[in-house]
Amino acid sequence: MKRDQRASSEQADVLRRIGLVAGEPVRFKRADRGRWQEGRIARVERDGSITVHDSHGAARSLRPERLEVRRPGRRGKLRWCPLIDVAVTWEQLSLF
Repeated sequence: MKRDQRASSEQADVLRRIGLVAGEPVRFKRADRGRWQEGRIARVERDGSITVHDSHGAARSLRPERLEVRRPGRRGKLRWCPLIDVAVTWEQLSLF
C-alpha cells in the first residue's frame, strides 16, 4: 500500500472512531462573524483539531468544540448537534 493510501485510510479510521466521515457537512462560527458557516470535514490533525473546507474551498483547522454536525433527533428529524456530544456518544457505544 502506498504512503498516501495508508495515510488516507488511517485518517478515515480516526474519523470513523469519533463518528464522522470525510466530506460530511459541518457548521462553525468564525471568530469575526456571528453567523454559522457550513463546510466539509477533511481530516483530524495531530493536535486534535479538525480540518474543515468552507464553501470557498479554504481550509480551516478548528477545535471540535466549535463544530456542529447533523444527527437525527429524538423523533428522527436531522438537527445540528455539537461535535463533542457526538464524539462522546460514539466512544461510549464502542465500549459495549
